[in-house]
Amino acid sequence: MKEEETIEEITSHLPGDKVLRRRMKPRRRLHIAPNIPAVFNFLLETVTRTPLIPIMVALVVLWLLFSMGVYFAEHEINKQFADYGDALWWSFTAMQTQGANAPGPITAVGVTIGAIWSLFSTIVFFGIIIATLYSYFMLPRHRPSREIISIIQYNLGELEKLSAAELEVLRDTTVRVVNAQINELKENSSPQ
Repeated sequence: MKEEETIEEITSHLPGDKVLRRRMKPRRRLHIAPNIPAVFNFLLETVTRTPLIPIMVALVVLWLLFSMGVYFAEHEINKQFADYGDALWWSFTAMQTQGANAPGPITAVGVTIGAIWSLFSTIVFFGIIIATLYSYFMLPRHRPSREIISIIQYNLGELEKLSAAELEVLRDTTVRVVNAQINELKENSSPQ
C-alpha cells in the first residue's frame, strides 16, 4: 500500500499567495548507473538550443586553416612538420597546452601563426564550454512571461476564492502582460 503524500503550506511573500509543497521521502537507494535518459535529454537540448554546434564547426574550420598555415610555413625547414597530419597534431596539442608542445615551429611566420592559433583556440575552446553551459542553464530564464501567464490562468480558475486585494493584483498583472504583448506586436509590425 502506498502512503499518501503530505502537503505543507508555506508562508506567502505577497498577499494572496498560497504555495503548497509536497513532502517527499528521502531517497535511500544508491544510484550506481547514471540517469541515461536525463543525459540524452541534456545532450539533445544542448545541441539544439545552444550555440555548441556552430562554434564547434567554426573551431574545426579554423583548426584546419591554421594547421595548413603552419604546415606551409614549416614543412620545408622543420622535420617535425613533414606532412599535414603532423601539423594537425601540433595544432591540436597547441590548443590544449597553450603552445607548450616543444619544439614547435621555428620560422618567424610559423611561430607567429602558432602563437595566434594557440591563444585564439584556447579562448574559443573554453569559450565553447562556458557559453554552452551558460546558455543551457539560462534557457528557463529567457521566458518568465510563460510562468506569469500560467499563474494568471491558475488564478482565473480560482477566481471565486480570491479576495478583493488579490483580484486587483490579478487585474493589474493581466493588464501589464496584455499591454506588453500589444506593444511588442506594434513594434514588430511597424515599418522600419
